[in-house]
Amino acid sequence: MNAQEILSQMVARGVSDVFIITGKPISYKQGTVINVYDDKVLMPSETQEFIREIYELADNRSVAHLVESGDDDFSFAIKGVSRFRVNAYRQRGTFAAVIRVVSFDMPDPVRMHIPTEVSKLAELSRGLVLITGPAGSGKTTTLATIINSINQNRNAHVITLENPIEYLHRHAKSIVSQREIDIDTTSYAKALRATLRQSPDVILIGEMRDAETISTALTAAETGHLVLSTLHTIGATNTIDRLVDSFPAEQQNQVRMQLSMVLQSVVSQQLIPMESGEMMPAFEVMHANPAIRNLIRDGRTHQIPSVINSSADDGMVGMDLSLLMLYEAGSISFTNMIKFALQPEALERLAVSRHNNKDDIEGRR
Repeated sequence: MNAQEILSQMVARGVSDVFIITGKPISYKQGTVINVYDDKVLMPSETQEFIREIYELADNRSVAHLVESGDDDFSFAIKGVSRFRVNAYRQRGTFAAVIRVVSFDMPDPVRMHIPTEVSKLAELSRGLVLITGPAGSGKTTTLATIINSINQNRNAHVITLENPIEYLHRHAKSIVSQREIDIDTTSYAKALRATLRQSPDVILIGEMRDAETISTALTAAETGHLVLSTLHTIGATNTIDRLVDSFPAEQQNQVRMQLSMVLQSVVSQQLIPMESGEMMPAFEVMHANPAIRNLIRDGRTHQIPSVINSSADDGMVGMDLSLLMLYEAGSISFTNMIKFALQPEALERLAVSRHNNKDDIEGRR
């Protein structure tokens, strides 16, 4: 059975990831559980052949980058089946790959449990919006729903810079230009500089990896564009500190000043395992109100959580409170609520005080 047939079966089963690794049968992830496709252990030659077929499916993409660097990111589609995002890599002298299944259809924010407060970010016309969280937490999916909302409801030029492209946006009310790093351009920084000469209204940067990209993004947000991007951080405080710390010490005050003026929102998300094996997202939402802007400018980011927790009327919610609400709704366990908390001891005390019954809490662990 060839790669296309196996991947088609995986899509039919509703899996999220497929693992092709020598010394292990073809494996796949459903929810938080990894299962094996069959009992046939892959030999090095079989793994290499499977990966060669994947490269052929990706418009006969060259394997030269994988051979030279040991890693390669790309995406491809099987007509009538699905899109796939691939990370191919070398391990223990053999090639391997992890293949993420990406639907042709735009994700539904309601079905994905994305809060209305996050979806409303599509209504912004300028400034910087950051979607953050660990790898695999659904940042790309959240961004795709925001871009899709803009595309369906606004007359704008949207330019996305991605590595690789996952969701394909068909032109609707907006024009959507999607550029893939290493195929359509050489780097985020170079592509972003060029983007400013391409009459954009909305710019999506798949990931801000270096000071040059961050600096150009801040400039784009300052000059009246809506800029959306991601970072691998959890919590608004960590996100802002990471951005500032990307620059030399002598530039950090200027960066804080820029951030305090252009930052609109920071959304942090985590995927929490449920007893059913499915995943439930938890969101922290911070909007840059005057108090937040002052804290960023003055370097007092450690006080941001207090402002978030006292600003529910402005649509803000902290990560730990979001986890507590999911627990109280019966969506996640007490154990996982504490495991994914930013301040686990404080959250446990808050949970006990809200329920006023420690025995009940203990029974639901």
